[in-house]
Amino acid sequence: MGTERALTDFLRSRRARIRPVDVGFSSGSGRRRVPGLRREELAHLAGVSIDYYVRLEQGRNPGVSDSVLGAVADALRLDEDERVHLFRLVRPPGPGPDRDGAPDDVRPGVQRMLDWIAAPALAMGHRMDVLAWNPAACGLITDFGRLPRRERNLARLHLIDPEIGGRYPDRDTIAREAVGHLRLATGRRPGDRPLRALVAELREHSMEFRTHWAQHTVRTKAHGVKRLVHPLLGALSLGYEITAFPQDPELRLLVYTAAPGTREEQALRALVTAGG
Repeated sequence: MGTERALTDFLRSRRARIRPVDVGFSSGSGRRRVPGLRREELAHLAGVSIDYYVRLEQGRNPGVSDSVLGAVADALRLDEDERVHLFRLVRPPGPGPDRDGAPDDVRPGVQRMLDWIAAPALAMGHRMDVLAWNPAACGLITDFGRLPRRERNLARLHLIDPEIGGRYPDRDTIAREAVGHLRLATGRRPGDRPLRALVAELREHSMEFRTHWAQHTVRTKAHGVKRLVHPLLGALSLGYEITAFPQDPELRLLVYTAAPGTREEQALRALVTAGG
């Protein structure tokens, strides 16, 4: 999908979710064919002309100022992730070294750190590709070393792989979080062909992913809870934390956690012991 089309669809989806009565417009002012704000109403809220806003929504105003973009974001009530995504869609990054690529390996220090973490942990790239892992992560999810590189992808494993995906009851939540992450990634790397191919594959094979992709879900997820039914350890409800590496923000560290004294803590300790 071209950047202009992505911008158009994103702005339309954000207009559609705002109720006119919530921003001071009467719902009875003419018959509405679609829900949400009309373009002229959004233009009024942002303080620009309707023609100016139409050109922006159609991707025909690359010279738009930061102040106008900020006013549009405010009128649409965008959160921080959505605001960043809007600016990237209007001003996509130019070509650069390895713009389409991603590293196949991580530096040795990252692998050593994963090996020292006493919990399931892995490092993943901007496409959710698993680039490094520790033995406990293999025990929790799958033996990544036995998979072809292309299949070492958390979104693909959780949403397409029937054996691994079937362990996770909250497929809609998993799909929403994957869409949120990959939408932001496409904004940062619009020319990334492997990323576009991954999105196309997920849209084809996962109804949940397809639904949230159509809604233009944009969200970073730094922590949460993931429920799964492990083939050996049974039903688990695990916390997780995700953080970026300061010198390589496209590389993420994912660590699974459990509260002290819980059955989940015992399960994670068993995985660490077995992996050691």
